[in-house]
Amino acid sequence: MNNHTRYERRHSRWYEGLLLGWPFQLIVGALVVMGLPAWERWGWGFWEYLPQVRTNTLLACGLAFIGILWTLRRMHRFPGARLSAFIAPYISVAYLLVVAVLFFTREEYTRQVLFGSYLMSLGWFYLAFFLGRRYRRMKLAVVPVGRIDKLLTEAGVDFRRLEMPDLGGVRYDGIVADLRSDELSPAWEKFLARCTLNHIPVYHIRQIQESLSGRVEVEHLTENEYGSLLPSFFYQGFKRCIDLVSALLLLPLLTPVMLAVAVAIRLDSSGPALFIQHRMGFRGVPFRVYKFRSMYIDQKGSGFTEGDDDPRITKVGRFIRKCRLDELPQLFNVIKGEMSFIGPRPESMQLSEWYERDVPFFSYRHVVRPGISGWAQVEQGYAAEVDGMTTKLQYDFYYIKHFSLWLDVLIAFKTLKTIVTGDGAR
Repeated sequence: MNNHTRYERRHSRWYEGLLLGWPFQLIVGALVVMGLPAWERWGWGFWEYLPQVRTNTLLACGLAFIGILWTLRRMHRFPGARLSAFIAPYISVAYLLVVAVLFFTREEYTRQVLFGSYLMSLGWFYLAFFLGRRYRRMKLAVVPVGRIDKLLTEAGVDFRRLEMPDLGGVRYDGIVADLRSDELSPAWEKFLARCTLNHIPVYHIRQIQESLSGRVEVEHLTENEYGSLLPSFFYQGFKRCIDLVSALLLLPLLTPVMLAVAVAIRLDSSGPALFIQHRMGFRGVPFRVYKFRSMYIDQKGSGFTEGDDDPRITKVGRFIRKCRLDELPQLFNVIKGEMSFIGPRPESMQLSEWYERDVPFFSYRHVVRPGISGWAQVEQGYAAEVDGMTTKLQYDFYYIKHFSLWLDVLIAFKTLKTIVTGDGAR
């Protein structure tokens, strides 16, 4: 017991130190990202004389840095974020935004300092990421009862199975247990209570599985409180406004691209350029979805896509599917309020009726607007629609449960990466 108490004290100091990470990154990072470029351009003691141009520049650098830091910290909690691939895009977007604000408000600023701050941000955040990956591998103790076998095989986390209700003086980042297992003895329950009282986080196994896989297990959906699966009404309204404004701004820019794709489709195969189909939409209301036709019209199939080698897909169709250009006409669905840019993919009426009969809780995915791209598409892909439907549904439930601006931003960047590189989700 004394060993356990000594461990608890060490862990508490470590836990408090972790909380100081945010102020450290904010203060030291701001000094590096703002101070060094300013010192190089204006010299030592530049803070003693701050005319409007310097104030504007430092304010723009500071806002960009805080925005990047806040966004990356929020993104880090989502599985599959792969922050190393998105650090440069996040930083570039943040600095482009502050430059756009300065440009449209006609405020003066120093380009050299702003560009230097951009380069310092790249170096700072990449250094923080690689140091974090090297020294911050999470170590979790696992209580050996209930459904833990699958958990112990997960990659990326150091899981250590406990043999008795004691940590043995080892420092852990938290404790994982199947809190609903009938095998959880009073001794283990007392152990978990002691850990909680001494600020050692205790996680239900479902929480860890979801955080690592990015999926909510459908067969255990009853373990989730429906309140936690109810998306924010405020964010739904905010997101609808963003969707509408973005679609109206993108429409004139993407019209030439859509015309080119339509011409290519007509030259490649006979039939209309557009494919229109009734699909299940928001709150279970059917709607007509618009897509560029990617299949031959004279070949019958199963009513769903049969993978990348489906013989019904045309040559042009294979390309526009790979780059997601077949989804561009859905801008009109977004404008009409039938879809969002990001959300669960809408299924055909035939498939929806089939899933309603055979897949538990399928209809719950209609609690948010369907999207042009979604969490399931960037994590799983979207070609094999039937074989992986249960997994896709698990991703959809994860999206609904964590419905937020931050997850939408991550999905948007992953989708843009797919469009630019042509590489689909894993």
